[in-house]
Amino acid sequence: MKQISTENSILHENTASKSYHFKQMTFNRMKLTVSILILFLAVQFTRADDGHGLWLRGKSTASVNVVCAKKSPTLDLAVKELKQGWQGKNGATFVLTVKVDKAIKFDGFKLSPKGIQANNEYGVLYGVYELLRRQATGETIKDEVCNPSYEHRVLNHWDNMDGSIERGYAGHSIFWRRGADAFVTTEKDKALWQEYARADASVGINGAVLNNVNSNPNMLKAETLKRVKDIADVLRPYGVKVFISAKFSSPSAMGGLKSSDPLNPEVIKWWQDKAKEIYSMIPDFGGFLVKANSEGQAGPQDYGRTHADGANVMADAVKPYGGIVMWRAFVYTTSNEDRAKQAYNEFLPLDGKFHDNVIIQVKNGPIDFQPREPFSPLFGAMKKTSIMPEVQVTQEYLGHSVDLVFLAPMWEEFLKSDTYQEGKGSTTARCTDGSIFPQKHTAIAGVSNVGLDVNWCGHLFAQSNWYAYGRLAWNNQMTSEKIADEWLKLAFEPTSTGKSVSTQEWTTNFLKPIKQMMLDSREAAVNYMMPVGFHHIMSSNEHYGPGPWWAPARTRKDWTPPYFHQADSLGVGFNRTTTGSNAVSQYHEPVASMFNDVNTCPEIYLLWFHHLPWNYKMKSGRTLWDEICIHYNTGLHQVQQFQKTWDGVQPYVDAERFGNVKERLVLQLDAAHLWNDGCVLYFQKFSKMPVPAGIEPPVGKLDDIINNDLKRPMPWAKR
Repeated sequence: MKQISTENSILHENTASKSYHFKQMTFNRMKLTVSILILFLAVQFTRADDGHGLWLRGKSTASVNVVCAKKSPTLDLAVKELKQGWQGKNGATFVLTVKVDKAIKFDGFKLSPKGIQANNEYGVLYGVYELLRRQATGETIKDEVCNPSYEHRVLNHWDNMDGSIERGYAGHSIFWRRGADAFVTTEKDKALWQEYARADASVGINGAVLNNVNSNPNMLKAETLKRVKDIADVLRPYGVKVFISAKFSSPSAMGGLKSSDPLNPEVIKWWQDKAKEIYSMIPDFGGFLVKANSEGQAGPQDYGRTHADGANVMADAVKPYGGIVMWRAFVYTTSNEDRAKQAYNEFLPLDGKFHDNVIIQVKNGPIDFQPREPFSPLFGAMKKTSIMPEVQVTQEYLGHSVDLVFLAPMWEEFLKSDTYQEGKGSTTARCTDGSIFPQKHTAIAGVSNVGLDVNWCGHLFAQSNWYAYGRLAWNNQMTSEKIADEWLKLAFEPTSTGKSVSTQEWTTNFLKPIKQMMLDSREAAVNYMMPVGFHHIMSSNEHYGPGPWWAPARTRKDWTPPYFHQADSLGVGFNRTTTGSNAVSQYHEPVASMFNDVNTCPEIYLLWFHHLPWNYKMKSGRTLWDEICIHYNTGLHQVQQFQKTWDGVQPYVDAERFGNVKERLVLQLDAAHLWNDGCVLYFQKFSKMPVPAGIEPPVGKLDDIINNDLKRPMPWAKR
């Protein structure tokens, strides 16, 4: 997650560039402008939709009598939502009940055709959203208990106090801004925050970290906390708790102390006083998220202390109020040790030393949100410490808000990965949700993709990733197919164009092909970006596009792609077997042996764990080199097919949303071409082998692609 550039101004094209890719992208954009103009003229009378309504489009088709004995802001919302979205039997009576039942966990609920029962008012609200979702999608409503997989289901907003967002691709922050009115809360702010909270609650998200993990110590100043309180007041009725990402060095950076040593009595008291101040303003404050001793951030190791020492002091400060500390395990230093091993090496020796309201937040893979990674070996290994997964909803390495990539298949793959830590069936989901280990608190985090863009996420289909994260956080056993089916039915109901369309026609001509496109999109991205185990070979230019060549002098090696792909004349890949860095030893058997043996290592992770000759024979019978080329070419053609699929559903989509997606698919094809050409030409320098017959050969010159790498404009300028 290392930030190469924090510049958020619009990047302009280098008009002097003569490269093929620049000219091709310019030509494609000219075609795109013409296409959009034609589209506008052709459908100018079609109902427009800017996407702001997300998946919350259900309108009442009948009246309902809602019975609720208690009243509160949250229960009032539940009643209002039911009346505005009811699509059940006309005149039915529906009962909302707050009553403790041992079968109900956390803010879960009991659902029946006649009512909802929950242990608390938030469970009632979540139950109402579940009922309305089932009515809108045609799913059966029956007697059942619906419990969340995790107690805390949190969105991490990497929002900065000046309104910029690190790895944000949908405009500026909905929470923060620069200027004289930076801390003035307006009615417009409150209305937007309420819409955001409603969207979160509708999919069961119940926590929001309001600021960047690379935190500013001023987040803990009184004027900032006043705005945090204003946000919390708006989010509270929807059950969404606020959290702050706290800078570890805050006691000395803004608190007036000479040190931030976690074992210093003055520092301990400072955190206690700060917690008391926050909870006096926000009684249900969730707690702190901390990034420490990582990528230049201060931490307890600066004082010869451990991560446990640092986390426990902050955890003790919030514990009297019911707060938690989420302590990130994303750590690596400038050493000769394999970067993929470092988090495990630092945290495993501390297992059992963290207090019970500390949760170690671990990225899904050992490196950094790559298009495909094996699961982090920390999952299941720390048996005495609460562990929470962290996934990335914003598409830092998967095409920003340009590429259509549905992330649920990636998260489903991760959550169902078997660690074997307690025998077969010890999936990462079960190792983190309390099913196997006795965690006092359970949680999951997703790095948000929300911004001020009118459709919230930049790309219309990026909304599906916000939705998918919430649904998987609530139920970590859900399938990608079901999530895609739900989202499409909710976001693109048959009447979205204002035309009368039969359900059968809409299902056949829109739902089925678009759902398949979504389900194929993640694998397509892996194909044209980093297939067969490649990782971290992206451009340093905001992590968009290819950059396997990027390795400036005096740059940390573990920030450069050659460190990870290790291509040479003999072959390619990172040797993490017992003859290499031995990262495989961090996994439990039989996973360790499976990854270690080239014959049993899944080919999707092949170059993650093995350095292999270019002529290594793959299971397909092809050479490794041919397989690499074919994957890149396959991904390219998959994007071309996505364009055809989307063009084919134009009659079933309103003009504005159709244009939003069509526009980005053109840019995504540009990116796929660039990945294909750049990577194939670059690695061919080492393989010295021809591109296999029957596939589209690279176009242009590698030198031109490399020379224009850092000059290339972002295809979708930041606002």
